[in-house]
Parts: sequence; C-alpha cells; structure tokens
Amino acid sequence: MDKAKFVYFFGAGQAEGKAEMKNLLGGKGANLAEMTNLGVPVPAGFTISTEVCTAYYNNQKKYPPTLWPEIKNNLQKVEKIMGAKFGDSENPLLVSVRSGARISMPGMMDTVLNLGLNDNTIKGVIRQNGNERFAYDSYRRFIQMYGNVVLGIKGENFEKLLEKKKAEKNVEQDTQLNADALKELVAEFKQLVKKATGEDFPEEPKQQLDKAIGAVFDSWNTERAIKYRKINKIPSQWGTAVNVQSMVYGNLGNDSGTGVAFTRDPATGEKVFFGEYLLNAQGEDVVAGIRTPQPINIAQKKGNSQLPSLEEEMPEVYKQLEDIYKKLEHHYTDMQDIEFTIQKGRLYLLQTRTGKRTAVSAIKIAVDMVKEGLIDKKTAVLRVAPEQLDQLLHPNIDPKAKLKAAAKGLPASPGAAVGHVVFTAEKAVREAVHDKKVILVRTETSPEDIAGMNAAQGILTARGGMTSHAAVVARGMGKCCVAGCGAISVDEEAKSFTIGDIVVSEGDYITLNGSTGEVILGKVDLVEPELSGDFTTLMSWVDEIRTLKVRTNADTPHDSQVAIDFGAEGIGLCRTEHMFFGDERLPTVRQMIMADNVKERKAALDKLLPFQKSDFKGIFKVMKGRPVTIRLLDPPLHEFLPKAEELEKDTGLSDAQKKAILKKAAALHEFNPMLGHRGCRLGITYPEIYEMQVRAIFEAACELVKEGYSIVPEVMIPLVGHIEELRFTKKHAIKVAAQVMADYGIMLEYKIGTMIEVPRAALTAGEIAKEAEFFSFGTNDLTQMTFGFSRDDAGVFLPAYVEKGILPQDPFVSIDQAGVGVLIKMAVKSGRDARADLKVGICGEHGGDPSSVIFCHQVGLNYVSCSPYRVPIAKLAAAHAKIQESR
Repeated sequence: MDKAKFVYFFGAGQAEGKAEMKNLLGGKGANLAEMTNLGVPVPAGFTISTEVCTAYYNNQKKYPPTLWPEIKNNLQKVEKIMGAKFGDSENPLLVSVRSGARISMPGMMDTVLNLGLNDNTIKGVIRQNGNERFAYDSYRRFIQMYGNVVLGIKGENFEKLLEKKKAEKNVEQDTQLNADALKELVAEFKQLVKKATGEDFPEEPKQQLDKAIGAVFDSWNTERAIKYRKINKIPSQWGTAVNVQSMVYGNLGNDSGTGVAFTRDPATGEKVFFGEYLLNAQGEDVVAGIRTPQPINIAQKKGNSQLPSLEEEMPEVYKQLEDIYKKLEHHYTDMQDIEFTIQKGRLYLLQTRTGKRTAVSAIKIAVDMVKEGLIDKKTAVLRVAPEQLDQLLHPNIDPKAKLKAAAKGLPASPGAAVGHVVFTAEKAVREAVHDKKVILVRTETSPEDIAGMNAAQGILTARGGMTSHAAVVARGMGKCCVAGCGAISVDEEAKSFTIGDIVVSEGDYITLNGSTGEVILGKVDLVEPELSGDFTTLMSWVDEIRTLKVRTNADTPHDSQVAIDFGAEGIGLCRTEHMFFGDERLPTVRQMIMADNVKERKAALDKLLPFQKSDFKGIFKVMKGRPVTIRLLDPPLHEFLPKAEELEKDTGLSDAQKKAILKKAAALHEFNPMLGHRGCRLGITYPEIYEMQVRAIFEAACELVKEGYSIVPEVMIPLVGHIEELRFTKKHAIKVAAQVMADYGIMLEYKIGTMIEVPRAALTAGEIAKEAEFFSFGTNDLTQMTFGFSRDDAGVFLPAYVEKGILPQDPFVSIDQAGVGVLIKMAVKSGRDARADLKVGICGEHGGDPSSVIFCHQVGLNYVSCSPYRVPIAKLAAAHAKIQESR
C-alpha cells in the first residue's frame, strides 16, 4: 500500500496540485498550484495538506511521522529552483508560512514572513541584496510576527517599541528608520522575547519552521477563527492547509512594492481593475492599514490629488499585472482577489482567490458575466448567496436629509448605519445583546475584532484602505464601513475620537454613509433601498428556475404590498391577533375577555367584527387574488390584558375596574402559557371568538367578489394536536361560512386547514389530513415542543450549545433536520397518502432561512412563507435548491 502523501510542490511552471484540490490543499494552495500550471510567475513552494491539520488535532498536536521527510524533500526542490539554501549563511533561502482553508477566511488565521532569518543568515541576505537596511527591516518584522504568532506575545508590545524608536529618531514613518536604528530595534525585540518567554529567540531555521507550521495549524482554532466560522457556517472539521513559499520582497527600495487587487470593483461590481499598493513595503503593510496605500491605476484616482498610481510609477509592471488579472478572471470565470509583490521591478503573484464582494457587486458581476458569455444563468444564480441579499434590503441615507459631513474616509462597504459609538469589539457585542445599535470605531481593525464587527451596525476606521481588514470583512458581512478616515484621531483609552476640535465620546450617536465615505455627527434619517435593474434580471432567472413557491407573513395591507413588491406569491400567515392591539380595538378586546357570559362576549365581538372585516378587505385588495392564509386567534387571552404597572398609570379606569382586571388576569394566569389555553383550545372553549373571525373573513371576501375581485380565502386553525379538535372547529367554521355566503348570495371557493406545530399532529398527520385541506408547519412551536426548549428562555443556554458543538446551529434559526425535519417529512408523506392534493407549506421564521428553504424543497413542500423583507432571500435559496438537485 502506498504511503500517504501530505506535501504538494509548486514552482518553475509545474505543480502537483490544481484548483479542484482545494479540499485537500486549501483555497490558497490549490490556486498557487493552478497559477503555476498556467505559467503565472509564482515563487516556488509547497503546501502541507488539510489532512495533516486533521491528524495534528487528532494526535495531541503531533505530526504524522512521514511529514518531515516530505517537507525536507520539497524544501530541497525549492532550494534548487530559487538557487539558495535554507539556513545557509552565504546564500540563504527565506520562506513565508501561511494558512489556507478551503474557503477564504481573510485575516482570521496566522502568517509568518521572512522565516529563516537569524544572526548568521542575515549576513547572507545583506550580501545577496547589498542593502543592510532592508535586511534588518526584514529581521525586525520576522521577530515581531514570529513573537506574536508562534510565541504568543501581544503585537502591541512590539508596536510600542517601534513607535518609541520612531520618536527617538524623530521620524514619522517606519520606512524612515535607517539600518542602525533597525539593528537597535532587532536587539530590543529580542530582549522583549526573552523577558516574555524566559528563553532566547530561536536561531535554528528548521526549529523556526517546525514551530511556525504548528502555529498556523493552531490558528485554525483561535477565538477569532472560531467566531468567523460560526458567522459564516464553515465546518470546524475542515481544517487548514499550510503553505510554505519562497520569500520575495517588496521592501527592497522604490523599485519594489506590494499590493492587493480585485479584477472588478468588490463594492459595486463595476468592470474595472481595482486595488492598492505600497512602494517599499511588505504585504501586511497594505492590509493592516499601517500606511495609507496608493491606487493601482489612473482610473481609480478619479481626478483626486493622490499619490501616484502603480500604472504611473511602473507602467511595464502594471501592464504585466493587467494581462495576468485578465487571464486569471477568464480562467476562473469569477472575480478574483489577488496579492502581488514587485521585487526590484520583477512581478510575482502570491495568491488568487474568489474575491469577497457586496451583494450589489455579486449581482452585477453575475449578470455581467452572463452577458459576457463567461457563465450561464444557473451559475450566475449560484454566484449570489441568498444571505447576501439581506444587504440590499438595508437602508441608505435619506436623500432629502439635511446633513453636513464632519469627516470623510474611503467608501469601503456601501449602505448606511446609525448607532452610538463604541471603541472595542467586546463593548459592541455586549451592547448588541441588549438590542442597542452601535458603530464600532477603531484606529484599524484586526482579526480579533470579528465578533464586534458582526455585532455593529457599521465600522469606522482611522487608518486602512479599500483592501484593509476592515473593508474586506465588512463587505463580506454586508456591513456599512468607512475606512481610512484620516481626519479622525482615535483615543481608545479616553473612549473618544476627535475631528479637529470636535470630540465624539463613547455613547454619542454618529451616522456613516458607506457609499460615500462620509461620517456625520448625530442621527440621520435612513430610507429603504431601491433595487437595481440587475437585481430584477437575476430574480427573473431565479423565477425561471425554482419550483418552490414563496409567500409572506403579513398582517397589514402595507406589509402585504411590500411583500408583493419583493415578489411574494401570496400570504402564508396572517396573524389575526396582531389586529387586536390597535388603540381603537384593544379596549373592546379586553371587554370581550372580561365578559362573564356568552352574551356579553358576543356583544364585544360584534364591535370587533367591523375592524377585522376592514383589515381582511385591505389585505385581500392588495393581494389581488393571490392565496391568503388567515390564522385564527392563537395566543392566550391574558396577553391582551394590561400588566399591574400599566393599570396604575391608567387614569381612565376606576379602582373597581382595575381590581376586576387584576382578578381576571390572575384567573387566566398559566404556569406555562405556551402549552396552555391558546390556539384551537380557545376556539373550542369560546367558539364565538372563531365564529366572529370566520364571519369577518367571509364577509370581506364576499363584498370584494361583488366588486370584481377573485378571492380564495384559506382559514387556518392553529395548535391542533388531535383530529377531533380540527373536526369541532372546522364544523363551526363551515357553518358560519355557509351562512355568510347565503346572506350575500355568493359561492366562494375556500379551504380550511391547520398548522402542524404540535408533535402529535405530525405523528397523526394522515388522520388529520382527512379533515385538513392544507398543512402549514409552524416550525417555531414545532421546534419548541420537539426539543422541549422554551424559545423565550432558550437564549440563556443555546449559544453555549452551539459554541460547544452540542448543536450545529440554533434550531430556532435553521430547521433541525435530524429531529424536527424527520417529523416534517413524516407528516408530509402520511398527509399526502391520505389526501393526494394536500397543499403543504411552512410559516415559521425558518421560511426565510436559506438552509431551511433548501430542506423544504427537498421534502416536497409547495411553499415557504417568510417576512416580506426575506422573500427575495427565500426565492434565491429555492432556486439554489433546484439547481443543486440536478448537479
């Protein structure tokens, strides 16, 4: 049997890997191999596979025994191609050690550059380049990165020494420090390592490499990487690959540089080469925001007075880069995010990957690439993640708002955000738990800020460019972001930032316009977005492909119209109880609850009837013949009664009335109201309540039919667990419907069905289907009752369940397919066995969750129903499900 292969070489136009091997080599390793095979200039190196990461964690952080012989063999191949030797004092080879998961996780895992440097090899580096300053700059960077990533010393401790050295030498930029100053800094960095670890900085290159590889594997399970995976639903078992690659240098002088570029604008999708670079710098300088980068081409400058572009500084290199990016985009048929280094006028590509993009950009790129003949419609639909569409539905600054920008930065991620200022990721998370909207303000963000960025409405940074960590991560999340706002000075310790003489403190409100880069003091009115022509085009393709219908949950004509505008095909859940809470209605509802007998209760219900009828007419009119499923009253009656503290403030009630209400509330009190006197149980004990609602539905429908509307009401009886509950309530509903239709002289087509939200109903669905003409799964309650979790209290422990791997995700967010999903499958099958034409949908919050929508398609539901603003998301997920079914 052949021994396992763990290491894959690339270099000199030949590679052992290819793009399709990203599960084994990670995205970065697979693409380095692919670029090498395409003839793109890539520094030689090798990739240690994700299988090693899995083995490392399964074997108490020990490598497979055959790994190091493979590494040694591949290192020799790299030495031969590069004409240098690892650890040699005369002609040393230096390498970078980088992570590379199968899906890009920008900034979440660790990198070490310039590995192989020590007090001996630095002499060889000086001989190679004749540049002592460059050698010591590389050495101090290596100690700083290795100290932070491998030895666990806080990066800010090194930064403080660097800032102190610049102040000592009276310079502003680190590029202004001369070789002697950098030598001093190297010695001071080593002293810091000795003090922090109790040991000297490691000098042996092979030991450096061994520890760096382990550190990259360890970074797969850092807090920030775990949070990123959780946010982006990346499985923890995938692991990361490690890429060991020959160093090339962008910090050798002004004929060298480094940059990041996108083959199209990642914010807008416009077909322009978009990126940034720095002269005399290494890669981390661009993304870390330590120096303000320069635009990559003249077009990007847009007439502003900026530093010269790469196109102007190095026209031949720019032309070569332009040819390569076009080749890569055409080869991958997708927008690429590339990293490059220029060493003494020679261009090298260090990475290409599918570029992170905003929803606006994703849609434009997908539609444009179909028009360009690069991809087909189905591929275009798959290129836009359903979750991304949520970004499009975020508000923008009201164009009528009168405002004055206090400062302006780079428009790093579009949209607008209003919130009070916080200065740490931890504070942003704490505030978000209490539903407070915040803007995270940082000098520059780092990967450790991922949770706070996710919790914030928007992000503002003083430093960094359009390809900085803040910009890339914010675009991926769909968060509004203004980056590189040099006009602000952040003082995290004082919890404030200044714009000239203006001081903005923690807790103060600001508004960000991520589309223009403007920072505005105070709150500004926001407006709902208008969807582009490209969005309409993409959604037309979605509608051609999908078979699962998408309805909406709506209780008002306004919400119904919003949903129709987004493409809803009907209403899957109209909650009648929401109509009871209006100021004009609530007193009458309470009068009905306080009634001591049927006569008094009916008198109150007669007063409510016109309100209910008016509500239904408004919704029926907007829906124009589309199906409307109306759920009869579901919550327990005590929810409509005022709390004791509210009664105390009510001056319109006498003490006797207040006392009576409190007495009634006490009588209605339940220890577990979610399992108590609610749903069809109310309709059985107080049949006059459901009779009034059914009368209102059918009177509204009959009156509109007389006006020329086509109405097919669907009456849904909630919380049925036993067929006799449905028989009883259905019989009363049919009787009222028949009476109303006779009174109006109109015969309506209508359906009576039930919600399947009690596990017993799912288990006896075949029997229930004999009476129900449709099922709608109330997955919120079905999840609650199946797990035995109170959804109102589960927030206390569910995050820990997800964090500790007990559950893969919150079952109230995505359907628990292994448990609740089995009940749904069972109910669909037995229901349709009993009634072949049974219409089946879901109307819980899961109807707008993409993975749940895909599940609903797979089990053969007719439709899902979700909130109006998630209709496009559900439709796109339904199209994804249909495409994936045939692939």
